[in-house]
Amino acid sequence: MALISSDRLRFPCEPWKLVESVHVPGDAGTLETLFSLGNGHLGIRGGHWAPSDTDLPGTFINGFHEIWDIKHAENAYGFARTGQRIVYVPDANNFTVMVDGEQLSLAESAVRDYRRSLDFATGVYECAVTWECRSGAIVTTVERRVVGFDSRGCLGIEFSLSSDRHASVDITSSVLNRQDQPVEDHSAHDPRRSGRHAGRVLRPLHLQGADGSLRLAWETAESRQRIGVAVDHWISLEGQPFETVVGEDESTVRYVMAVNDGETFRLEKTVSYVVSAVEDTVDDPGEALAAEAELRLVAFDALLAESAAHYRDYWATADIVIGGQTEMQQAVRWNLFQLAQATARAGVAGIPAKGVSGSGYEGHYFWDQEIYLLPYLTYTNPGAARQVLESRHAMLPDARVRAKELSVEGALFPWRTINGLEASAYYAAGTAQFHIAAAIAFAANRYQWASADAAFNNEIGAELLIETARMWASLGFFGKDGMFHIHGVTGPDEYTAVVNDNLYTNVMARFNLRAASELDHPAAPQSERIIWRQAAERMALPYDPHMEVHSQDNDFMTLEPWDWNTPRSKYPLLLNFHPLVIYRHQVLKQADTVLAMFLQWQDFSAVEKQRAFDFYDPITTGDSTLSACVQGIMAAEVGYSDVALKHFTEALFIDLDNTHANTVDGVHIASTGGIWSSLVSGFAGMRDQGETLHFDPRLPGEWESLSFRLRLRGQVLEVELRPGSIALSASGTGLEVSIRGQRVVVGPETVTVPLNAVPVPAPSIFPSMFPTAGVPVVGTLEG
Repeated sequence: MALISSDRLRFPCEPWKLVESVHVPGDAGTLETLFSLGNGHLGIRGGHWAPSDTDLPGTFINGFHEIWDIKHAENAYGFARTGQRIVYVPDANNFTVMVDGEQLSLAESAVRDYRRSLDFATGVYECAVTWECRSGAIVTTVERRVVGFDSRGCLGIEFSLSSDRHASVDITSSVLNRQDQPVEDHSAHDPRRSGRHAGRVLRPLHLQGADGSLRLAWETAESRQRIGVAVDHWISLEGQPFETVVGEDESTVRYVMAVNDGETFRLEKTVSYVVSAVEDTVDDPGEALAAEAELRLVAFDALLAESAAHYRDYWATADIVIGGQTEMQQAVRWNLFQLAQATARAGVAGIPAKGVSGSGYEGHYFWDQEIYLLPYLTYTNPGAARQVLESRHAMLPDARVRAKELSVEGALFPWRTINGLEASAYYAAGTAQFHIAAAIAFAANRYQWASADAAFNNEIGAELLIETARMWASLGFFGKDGMFHIHGVTGPDEYTAVVNDNLYTNVMARFNLRAASELDHPAAPQSERIIWRQAAERMALPYDPHMEVHSQDNDFMTLEPWDWNTPRSKYPLLLNFHPLVIYRHQVLKQADTVLAMFLQWQDFSAVEKQRAFDFYDPITTGDSTLSACVQGIMAAEVGYSDVALKHFTEALFIDLDNTHANTVDGVHIASTGGIWSSLVSGFAGMRDQGETLHFDPRLPGEWESLSFRLRLRGQVLEVELRPGSIALSASGTGLEVSIRGQRVVVGPETVTVPLNAVPVPAPSIFPSMFPTAGVPVVGTLEG
C-alpha cells in the first residue's frame, strides 16, 4: 500500500519539504528512513527523540565497520573469507522528557498537535509536538537537527520546551551504544537486510564526563577501528546539570528545573564524531581520539549556517524542475536531496547502497555507485565523482590479489565490499558478476570525457582501464568460431546466474577493451593493446534469429517461460523460491540487455533497441529497485511515452511509498540516482561519451516543461524542454552539443531548437506466448 502519495492530508505536498502533519502509529521505521539526515560521511536516521517512539533508530559513519569470519556450510577455494558490516555508532539523538511526573511519548501521551518536516532547501529536520499533559499543562516541544558539511563529523540538536503554566520538567539527554543492544536479527529471511553480530562489537576505550560534557571512545573488536565522540550541552536557563553519568552503553546528562508560563527552555546538544584506524604510538589512543573530537565540536548555529550554505550552492546546479507536476516535483526534490545526503562529504570513500541512512546491505559498496550514482555526480559534483573513483583506485592492490585468486590477470574488484575485500558469501550472485570491472572502467571514462580533468588519466583513469582490460582478456577466450567468449558469469539480472556470454557483460567488456586499447600509456604495451582490440572486435553477442532479438545469454531463449499466474504475494521471487527454480526460467529481476543498450547506445540500432525492450520489459518483475528507472529510460527512447512515465513514477516513489517493503533499512540510493538519469537521460534523452553531448528529448505530454543544469568541461549547461522545443545556454562559450544529430554551439545566449513529435512505434509481435511491450507485469500478475 502506498504511503506518502496515498495520504496527502497526513503528508501535504510542499515543493521544498517532506512534511508529516499527523502522527499515525505503524510506519515508524519507514519514516525514520524518509526523514533521515546525512552528508555522505555521517548519517542519522529520522527517529523521534524518545527511544520508545522509534523502530530502528541509529547513527552511521560511512566505512566504519566490523568484520567476522564467514562460515560456509560447504567451503571451496576462493570463497569470500571475511564478512564486513556497517556499525551503529553511539547515537546522540535520545531524550527522555518528564513533565509533572509524566513521561512524554507519542504512544502513551495525549497529542494535541503534531508536525515534523525535512527541509530540502536548508537540510534541517524539525519536529514540533503539542502535548496535553495529565497535570493539565499544555506543553510544546520542538526538536531541530542538522549535520555539518564543512564539519562533516558534526551533528547539532536543539531541543526546546514551553508550557502554558508552571511545570516541573525533568529532561535526560542520552548517548546510546545501540550496536550492542539486543535486537532481532531480521536478515535470516531477507538477504537485503543487515544481520547482527553475536558478540560485543564496540569495546570502550575512554569514558569521561562532567558538567554536561561527555568525552567517549570505543574500538571495534575485530576490525580495530576506533571512534571518538564529544558531546556538549548548553541550556538557555540558569543552572547546571542535575547529574552527568558515563557508561560503556549509555551516557546521560540530566536537567531538572521549573519552566514558567510563557517561558521557553532551550537545550543545544552539539556532537562531534572522529574515526581512525588503530594507532599504537599514543599512550592512551581513546583519550586522544576523544580530545580530537572535542576540538572539532561546532556550535548549533554554525552548523545551521553550514548546511544552509551547502544546500544553497547544491540546488543552484542540482535542482530539476518539472512544470505543472506538483507531487512529482516534491518527490523529485526528495530524491535529489537524498543523493546529496549520500554523497556530499563522503570524501575518498565509496557510496553505500543505502548511503548513511540505514544498515541495509550492511553498508557495502556495489556497482550501483558507478552505474547509477556517478552519472549524477559527474554532471553535478565532479569533484565528488573523482573521489569515488579514487576510492576504487585505492582498492587496486587487493583487486590484483583477488584476480590471481580467481586465475585471471589484472584486477578483479569485489562485488560487495567496504574495505576492498570481497564480502559476498554467495558467489553465483556475487563474485560471478564480473561486470563490476567494466562499470568502474565506464565511470572512469565518463568522468574523463565530461570533466576536462587533465590529470585524471595519468593519476587514476588509465590504470583502472588497463587493469580491468587485462582481467577481461584473461577471463575470456577466442573460441573455435573465432569469436571472443566470456563464460561462467552473472549479469545484472540476478535471476539468471553463472551463464555463458551474458550480453550485458560482453557489451560492457567490449567497451572496456576498446577504451583501453586506444590508450597511449607506457603501462599498456602495443602487444597487449592489439589483443584487447581483437577481443573487442570479435566479442560474441548472443542473438536469436527466430525472435530477431539479442538474447540475454547463450541459453536464455531455451529456458522455460515463467508462470505469470504466480500470486503477487510470492514476489520478490528471491524470498519465495529457491535460486535453482528461478535460474531455469525466463524471468528477470531487473533490466539486463536493456541496460546494455542504454549504456552502449551507439552500438545498437533503433530497431534492435525496440525489439529488445518489447521482449524483455514484460518479463521483468521489477523485484530490484534498480530496474524501473532503466526500463523507463529505454521506453522513452523507443517512443513508448506512457510506459516510460509509468516506470518513472514507479521509481520515483519506491521509497516514499515503500513499494518494496524494505525502506525501513535505508534509502535505495541507486534508485535515487536512477531518478536523475530518468529525467536527464530518459525524458531529455541525454547520451554521452560520443563526439559531443547528445540530446534526443521525449518530454511527457502531461508535463509543461523540464529544466536542469549540468556541469560539463568546466561550464554550466542549462537545459529547458518545452513541448516542441529545447533551449540551451552555457556559462562559457563554444560548447558544442548535438540535438537529434544537429550540431549546435552553445554560449551565454539561449539557443532554442524546435523539435518534432516522436511517433509511437507499433509494438513487436514475437512468435511465442510472451506478452507484448507495455503490458504491465504487475497487472498481469494481479489480473
